[in-house]
Amino acid sequence: MKKISVIGLTIGLLLIANTTFAQVRMGVKGGLSLSKVDFSGVAENFDKKNHGGYFIGPTLEFVVPGVGLGVDGALLFSQRTFEANEREVKQTGIEIPLNLKYIIGFGKQASVFVSAGPDLFFDFEKNRAVWEPNYSMKQDRTRAEIALNFGVGARLLKHFQLGLTYNIPLNYSSKLMNINIEEGTYKVKTLQVSASYFF
Repeated sequence: MKKISVIGLTIGLLLIANTTFAQVRMGVKGGLSLSKVDFSGVAENFDKKNHGGYFIGPTLEFVVPGVGLGVDGALLFSQRTFEANEREVKQTGIEIPLNLKYIIGFGKQASVFVSAGPDLFFDFEKNRAVWEPNYSMKQDRTRAEIALNFGVGARLLKHFQLGLTYNIPLNYSSKLMNINIEEGTYKVKTLQVSASYFF
């Protein structure tokens, strides 16, 4: 029993020591996104097309050396765009991703990682009508979207990071309402390609 306690105490002290000397880096992150809209309840009434968007902002990375674990977060100005019935629909707002990373190193100059975590998106856009030839629908936008991120990437030359992230919303992006058709909703999923530079 004493041996188990000593081993547990030793492991705890090592983790504390590693956390004390953890690497914290600040940088800038930006990239492009491809949005895919999924309608529910009104899918048959919309001709939808995917469009590109972008995001940019400061980022922070926290890595525990020797353990292969890290956390990164960012505060991004983000714009997502799709097309419904030949009308462009934009989501513009602040995006806050927070991801846990598992890092596999290939020497000091390169490593790869997998990541996952929550993503918050605060929409700045006001509610707008989505027009059809014979009727219009009113959007009731969700001001705060919650999503899950799943990503892979590579860290290069100590300062650069490339990533590919798939963003899956947990709640709807907007509710659609019209007296002539059934009420429905839509969600906007995004595939993001990012590049970061750490100082």
